Formats: sequence, C-alpha cells, structure tokens
Amino acid sequence: MLNELVADADLLFLIAVRVLALVETAPLLSGDGVPQAAKVTLAGFAAAAVFPWVKEAGYPVPGTLAAYVGAIVGEAMIGLIMGFFLTAVYSAFTTAGQFFSLQMGLSASETYDPLAQTEIPVVGQFMNLIAMFVFVTASGFQRLFVLGVGGSFRALKVADLLSRRDDWYAYVAGSMGSLFLNALVLSFPIFGTLLLVSVTMGLFSKAAPQMNLLTEGFPISIIVAFILMATSMPYMIEAFSSLIDTGFEGMALVLSGGGS
Repeated sequence: MLNELVADADLLFLIAVRVLALVETAPLLSGDGVPQAAKVTLAGFAAAAVFPWVKEAGYPVPGTLAAYVGAIVGEAMIGLIMGFFLTAVYSAFTTAGQFFSLQMGLSASETYDPLAQTEIPVVGQFMNLIAMFVFVTASGFQRLFVLGVGGSFRALKVADLLSRRDDWYAYVAGSMGSLFLNALVLSFPIFGTLLLVSVTMGLFSKAAPQMNLLTEGFPISIIVAFILMATSMPYMIEAFSSLIDTGFEGMALVLSGGGS
C-alpha cells in the first residue's frame, strides 16, 4: 500500500487537496479550536483511505505542470464549495437564534465562540451548542466523509467545474438564500410571537403613557421567549435534523449532476 501511495503521489496529492479544503470549511471541523495539524492529518488519512477506489476508477491526472497546477486549484474549489454549502445548512440554526435574540432584547449580551473565534449573542451560542449535538447525532461526520470524500470523487472531476459552471453558480447562490430562509422558518414561531408581544406592548404604552415600555416590555419578552423555546425546542431540533438530511441529499444531487 505504501509503495502504491509513493508511486502515485501526484494522484494522492490531488485527493488530499480536495479533502483538506473540505475539512477547512466543513461544520465544526473548520473552527480554529481544531488544531491545524489535526486537520492536515485527518485529510491525509482520509485521502489514503479512498485512494485505492479513486485509482481503480481511473481518476485522470494531468500530464503537464500547468495542467496539474490547474487541477490542484480545481480540487480546492470543489472542496471549498461542498464545505461552504454544509456550513450554510449548519449555520441556519445559529442564525435562527440570532434572529429572535434581537427581538428578546439580548442581542447586546454576546459570548465568545471558541470554535468560530467570534462573538455571537448568547441565545445564538445556545442554539449553536444544540446544533453541534444535532449534527453529531444525525451522523453528520460519517455522511460528510462518505459523501464529501468518497462519493464526490466518483461523481465529480475538475473538468466538471467548467462544463457545469451554471449549476455551481446556482448551487452557491441558492445555499446563501436557503441559509436565511431556513433560519427564518426555524425562528418564526418565537420571532413572530415576540413581534406580537412588542406590538401589544406598544399599544399598551399608547393607551397608558405612564407605562414604561423599557422596564415592562423587556422582562415580558424574555420570559415569553424562554417559555416558547422550552416548548418548541423538540420541534425545532426535529426540523433542523430534517434540514441536515435535506442538505446532504441536495449536495449529492448536485454532485451527481441531477440538478442545481
């Protein structure tokens, strides 16, 4: 096995480039909390694992230096696009929490996310933690490597980036639109109810001007939001799990050329 890897090091490197690009942008793995050495090692082991099947399938390796460099760039682009799409699907749950954290009045209370190396609202961080557990329990990592590593080499070559570039444009643009659409759908039960609470408090403040909207409205909004979160969280988790399944199915469909 080692002799085969050394003899076809050019093919192994192309495989490793795609896998590393996928790992660098995939949910959870792309965070700065994961050491870079671990990402490179994981990409190397995954590349070596799928190497026999990729070689047996006759994956093309360019014969000239210029074409080989272009193939490296293409492999990196394929990995980045796949990881970006999965991250957009994963981020829908966190974005949903940020939507109604603003309506709750907790948008100013931000916490540090060690994985993303950024600050997000405390409710968004709570939703992010739940999304991590849902992604793991939904076999997200297993499907990521089976589909993103094993399946992508069977279904997609670098030349397909040019021949199917319209599909990829729609793929990237659609993933961004789906991020905000799915986040809004997930957050709408809580977000919509808090909007009604805000409108009701505004009407009360007009009917009774002596009522202080800031001191009365924020505690009510926070209490209502936490009650709604506790009530609707099982349904939100189920919807997010279905969203992950749909995301992997959509990526498999685009990789196979079945649609955009």
